[in-house]
Amino acid sequence: MKAFATIRYGSPEVLQLQDIPQPIPGPKQVLVKVHAVALNAADWHLMRADPFIVRLIFGPLRPKFAVLGADISGTVAAIGAGVTSFKVGDEVFGDLSSHRFGGFAEYACTREDLLVHKPGELSFNEAAAVPMAGLTALQGLRDLGQIRPGKKVLINGASGGVGTFAVQIAKAFGAEVTAVCSARNQELAGRLGADHVIDYTREDFTKSEQRYDLLLAANGYHPLADYLRVLNPGGVYVMTGGAGMQMAAAIIKGPWVSLFGSRKVRQETSHANRQDLLELKGLLEAGKLKPVIDRTYSFEQIPDAMRYLEEGHAQGKIVVNAGRLA
Repeated sequence: MKAFATIRYGSPEVLQLQDIPQPIPGPKQVLVKVHAVALNAADWHLMRADPFIVRLIFGPLRPKFAVLGADISGTVAAIGAGVTSFKVGDEVFGDLSSHRFGGFAEYACTREDLLVHKPGELSFNEAAAVPMAGLTALQGLRDLGQIRPGKKVLINGASGGVGTFAVQIAKAFGAEVTAVCSARNQELAGRLGADHVIDYTREDFTKSEQRYDLLLAANGYHPLADYLRVLNPGGVYVMTGGAGMQMAAAIIKGPWVSLFGSRKVRQETSHANRQDLLELKGLLEAGKLKPVIDRTYSFEQIPDAMRYLEEGHAQGKIVVNAGRLA
């Protein structure tokens, strides 16, 4: 089968189109014919080995997962022994990051419990856009942020992949949502349900008198102290991404702040699981969640898609349509 394999760490040029063996599903595994795959920051971090700790975890010279790509949608091509949830021909979507990635390929093999049936009203492109970003937003708000109806929630980076899901999920939980984004994305944030929208090029929310119960930073570029300043006592700051120094500060200082202060700092790393994927599926089917897709690329354009991801200005998700190969 054809796949983009990562021959070494580096720029998108390290992604090389190759013919590699098609995987064979083992017990409790499913082989999926990939129709679409979405890009995530996790793919970029693994490709670039940024931060350096990636080399310590995934391999010193190149990632041990040669084929990147976590978010897929497609049809079941084969099932392994003991699979009970799916049959050949089922339309599915899921997050492969807990099982060797592998989405930048014609076929991907993963565990049964990392997939769910695709909602019929969703296209394959839309379904592929959901898993990792949706799980990050859901788990950050629900589990770490303890979101509740009526809570005042601020989403920093509201127009990106995680942010667009976070605005919608926060509204689904009954929160009062403030979205922070650039002027060109204000209309989008409003359409997603934000009660208030702040243009960060004109207003610094960290200097405002407004206070929040929960702050989720999909783009964390302010010092930790600034985020804590805008939280109510008992409030929670959830970091899902951002600049290196700010992420390091949250990781290193966060536990001490949480232990001795009234405000809590949490770091979100999504973990794929069927139960949460089913919750996202329920929100999609209820019309409370809709993926936002900025650009769609062909399978052969995966390196170009990664270059666009690196620019960091996408509205929502970047999706690769493998339909020509499907």
